[in-house]
Amino acid sequence: MNISLEQAEAAITAAKEKAKQMNVLMNIAIVDAGVNLVAFARMDNAWLGSIDLALRKAKTARYFNMESGEIGKLSQPGSQAWQIEHSNGGLITFPGGIPLKNNKGEIIGAIGASGSTVDNDHAVARAGADAIK
Repeated sequence: MNISLEQAEAAITAAKEKAKQMNVLMNIAIVDAGVNLVAFARMDNAWLGSIDLALRKAKTARYFNMESGEIGKLSQPGSQAWQIEHSNGGLITFPGGIPLKNNKGEIIGAIGASGSTVDNDHAVARAGADAIK
């Protein structure tokens, strides 16, 4: 099952609203279960360099069906997943990527947000993820 465009747009809207409340500028990417881009938003004046980061955070979350920050914990020096970020064309292993689930708990895609601190990125992505019904 894949995320619909309607669901993706709802996630983008919720994420943008959270970013506005936090007074941060974000790039927000939504990918489907096959890691294909479904929707993207770049808030006015958001960092250009964060476009790629938002997309890679979403992809990372979907590739491993866990939040991108959790991959980061597993990829520290000496860990079994050390340097995993070099796989799959480049992963992002810090917070801001979250798998998206439908009301049955099935993963239907992922969201990635980038444009501020990783804590802010994660909060914006979480707002988008929570908008999926």
